[in-house]
Amino acid sequence: MRPEMRQIHQVRAFNRTVTRRLGVLNEKYLGRSRPLVESRLLYEIGSGATAVRELRARLGLDSGFTSRLLRKLERRRLVTAVRPQAADGRARFLRLTRAGIAELRRINALADELVRSMLAPLDTARAQRLISAMAEVDRLLRASSVEVTSEHPASPDAQYCLERYFDELAKRFPEGYDRAADESAAVDDFIAPRGRFLVARLFGEPVGCAAMRRFGPGIGEIKRMWVSPAMRGLGLARQLLAELERIARRSRTRAVRLDTNASLKEAIRLYRSCGFREIDAFNDNPYAQHWFEKRLSR
Repeated sequence: MRPEMRQIHQVRAFNRTVTRRLGVLNEKYLGRSRPLVESRLLYEIGSGATAVRELRARLGLDSGFTSRLLRKLERRRLVTAVRPQAADGRARFLRLTRAGIAELRRINALADELVRSMLAPLDTARAQRLISAMAEVDRLLRASSVEVTSEHPASPDAQYCLERYFDELAKRFPEGYDRAADESAAVDDFIAPRGRFLVARLFGEPVGCAAMRRFGPGIGEIKRMWVSPAMRGLGLARQLLAELERIARRSRTRAVRLDTNASLKEAIRLYRSCGFREIDAFNDNPYAQHWFEKRLSR
């Protein structure tokens, strides 16, 4: 059997074991009068007023399917529509009713009991092995679920990432960070065809960004690399770099450059491991202390 097919068979066997052990194949999940997907909707809405479109994006559900499920929950008076102040007038928001809150408490209690039943047959060492393995699988599945798209740098998700990026620089640079002093790249520089702005999302939520602009003939400059702390160590920064390199090659860019601050040691290690070599300063960015370049093969 080819290695690829062996991996596929192993993953499918894992999926079958998990779905059977968690009882997600049952029409009445955890013995309640609804399948898993309806219970999951109650869980997602439980934290407060939630936009329907956010639910769809977070759970990856079809619009029509989601609407049918939510109507059923509304008929059972478990959820109700609300319209928070200052919200988008076109968006539909839902929250749990008192009955919905009580039902979610029962679901959570039953879910806790299910977990106890999974751990109880195992001794302490094996239980910890299972928990650690699940944590690792969760992180790797999240990494494989990230979607990277190119979009306008003024979009809400792009701006969210940029704000987190600037906030982190202000905290990590020993000298602080003044956005007005950093004139190394304006937002307009990242609009095609002059440049490109990438946003990484996990289940609809922005978790990273990276940008590139045209620096000179055949030369691109990478800017605004940021990854959410919760996603670090999973290869997302490397994935963003690779996508920018693919874009650069398609536009016949011969080399890409970037600069960084000495305090961002993990970024420096990343760039070196991805084939960037240190070069002389090519700009006057007041916060740059290291400059790198990578020649791109056709």
